[in-house]
Parts: sequence; structure tokens; C-alpha cells
Amino acid sequence: MRHTHHEDVPLVFSEEVSDALGEGRPVVALESNVITHGPPYPENAATAKEVQDAVRAGGSVPATIGIEHGRIVVGMTDDDVERFASAKSVAKVSSRDLPIVLATGGLGATSVASTLVAADLAGIPFLSSSGIGGVHRGAEKTMDISADLIQFTRSKVAVVSAGAKSILDLNLTMEYLETQCVPVITYRADDFPAFYSVSSGIRSPHRLDDEEAIARAVEFHWALGNRGSVLIASPIKAEDAIDSREVDAAIAEAMRAADEEGIRGAAITKYLMRVVDKVTEGRTAKANRSVRLSTAELAGRLAAAHARYRARNAAR
Repeated sequence: MRHTHHEDVPLVFSEEVSDALGEGRPVVALESNVITHGPPYPENAATAKEVQDAVRAGGSVPATIGIEHGRIVVGMTDDDVERFASAKSVAKVSSRDLPIVLATGGLGATSVASTLVAADLAGIPFLSSSGIGGVHRGAEKTMDISADLIQFTRSKVAVVSAGAKSILDLNLTMEYLETQCVPVITYRADDFPAFYSVSSGIRSPHRLDDEEAIARAVEFHWALGNRGSVLIASPIKAEDAIDSREVDAAIAEAMRAADEEGIRGAAITKYLMRVVDKVTEGRTAKANRSVRLSTAELAGRLAAAHARYRARNAAR
């Protein structure tokens, strides 16, 4: 591990990530939530390594981000992954929790929002996450809006995902992103994808089919003085997708049941996910894996295209 203190924030880079960044080679940041809040051990460690391999297949170096001993680890090694995967309770760290977890020195697994903060500090311009957070159903009453959406306006990182889960209110999520001036691009698809489903039924504001064009759009966003993210969404492979009507019907039913049982706040997300899984007879596990790998591989390709674009511009 190499230590680099970024002003007062202790970032610890793996040698591989440090070398890649020093040489201008493409790197993709990954959240560590997939390790600690995904399947049980040892499956979770295998999943994390699979995602890293998918980034490599796309032509980039993976940098899984974790928090340990009051430092941000940028590029978790296999040993780090094993340690996190087998640890009993690892705190889920969003961007607002970062200062406290760093101050107290505990283990922390990063969400999209905190991974964005770390990637920006580390100078990693791309992040891959299979699904982003959004505006929750009923948010007009609960104000339940994912911190991801705010963090997109603050961190200079392009985010590659398969959209957001339809347990969220995707119409409101898209409205919110528009209000916050966050560019949304879909890669080779007309509609914004909905994680398990190819389409959310919502037209994407922009479709781009060319990796180089996406690299240019990302650079122009920052050249225009914006400090925030560009969202790039790519749908799940059609053969692994779950019909959106089936998912929507299950969610509508689950929302009614949750209301009757008085399930609210953070608990509702877990509840809805379980219901969807049951109704789709466990096909969500297969869809989850498919979407994680295809998103990571595409992020690897897009980060590589972006690095080539930057290198050509620098040579001019």
C-alpha cells in the first residue's frame, strides 16, 4: 500500500491503483457495500472479485473503496476484500457518515455517495455501481431522497449504472436530476433503464451510442465549470431482465401491505426488495449478478475511452 495524504484526508492507495493514476491509465472506483451488504461470506468476496474482473475485462483498473483505521483505502487488495467480507458488522457509510467513521477508526463500507467523495479526492474520474439511489415513493410526504442525488452535484466523477430500481419513484428521480442540472445519458438505449428491467418507461434526455462521444460529453461538462457528476445508464441484458410490469405490480401490492403494517423509512426498501424477490421467484439474484457485471465491464470501457481522449488532448 502507498500512503498519500490529500491535504488532511488520509488516502491509502494500492500499488496497482497508484501506478495507474500516475501513468494516466483508466481506473474505475467501486463501492464496498457490495461486499458487506450483499450475499453472505464467502459468496460476497467472490462477487466483489468478479466485479473487479469485469472492470479489467473492460480495459481499466478497479479501485474498490473502503474505510479502515481512519483511512480511505483506494484499491482494496484480495486480502482487504476477504477481511471486509468475513468481518461481523461493518458500518454502511454514506457521505455524511465519512467524517465520523474516519474519526473513530472503525471499518466502513462505502455507498455510492461516499465512494463518489473518495473517487473525487483520489482523482478517479469514473465510478461503477449497478444501481443508483433516487427519490423514494411517497417522498412528497416523507422527504425520503437518496444522498446519492445530492452527491452527484458535488463530486467530479462520471457514474455508470443500470439506472435505479423501480422500488423508487423513477419519474420523481428523473425530475430531481433535471432540477439539479445533472446530465443523464443512456448508452445505446432510448429509455432510462430500471435496474432489473430494460426500461423504466421514461425517455432518457440523451442517448449516445459511441464511447468516444460519451468521453467528450464528460469532459465538456467539467470544462463548462460544473463540479458534479455525469450519469451514464445502460440497461441490463435483455435475456436476464425481469418484465417491468411484473415488478411494478409486485411493488404496488407491497406498498399497500407496508402501509397497513406501518413499515416506514429505511425498513421499507428491504421489505420491498424481499417482496419483489419472492414474486419473481428468485430471478432477481440472477438479474443482480448480470447487472453488476455488465455495468462494471461498460464502466471499464468508458473509463478507457475517456483516458484515451484525455491523452490525445494533452498531446495536442
